[in-house]
Amino acid sequence: MKYNSNGSKPLQCWSVTMLTCLSVVVQVASFITCTSTAPSSVAFLASSTSCTSTCAQQQARRHGSSASINIISREAASVQGMWTIGNNFGKGRFRFYEGFDDWMSPFPAEDREKYPEMFALPEGTYEVQMVKPLGIVFEEINAGRGVFVQDLVEGGRAERQGIIQPGDELIAITAVKVVGAKWERRLIPAMDFDFDTVVGAIGSNEEKWGCNNVILQFQRPGVADADAVKSHLEFFEPPSDSPWKVG
Repeated sequence: MKYNSNGSKPLQCWSVTMLTCLSVVVQVASFITCTSTAPSSVAFLASSTSCTSTCAQQQARRHGSSASINIISREAASVQGMWTIGNNFGKGRFRFYEGFDDWMSPFPAEDREKYPEMFALPEGTYEVQMVKPLGIVFEEINAGRGVFVQDLVEGGRAERQGIIQPGDELIAITAVKVVGAKWERRLIPAMDFDFDTVVGAIGSNEEKWGCNNVILQFQRPGVADADAVKSHLEFFEPPSDSPWKVG
């Protein structure tokens, strides 16, 4: 049995094509159930309900109202209508994450002037949109907490894209959650995710839920500012009463 260099427990092997033990090449082509119960983890897609919406219907349901939304509190990173619960789950402008600039577009100009740091990714971080298989070898930073890019698959999508580098750390990722007949795709902070949770998140971005890619945010150690990254991620943290929050 192989162990990490720090003597921690080995990563779990997955019986999915193109997955190998320990340093695992993320080439997931189907949903993998996430069973992590870490305090900051989220519940991902756990329904086999089929999606019958047409592409046009999906676009209309994604964007909902185009009305501007004001930031209520910078300190609490609280945004009216950003998170929905109950019968409102799966509705509204923020139900489907398609990229940082798109996500922030509903906010009015006065918010951009007052809180400019909220409308740009922190220095030393970046966002990529990728089609599966990703061609990334992820490994846990510490046992059960955080993953970094251990390597890139030669000739894989990540290597060809030329943005992600070995050593970069995953800070956020898109995931899909289904509640009954409704679903959402959100960008969720991932710095506390274990390996299995990351794989589950990647796998949940399926075409039947309108996902034609996976969106990931990374930080580059030695360049990114920890406080700025923390503040950035707090804006995307699900509230305690959200269906996305578990633990």
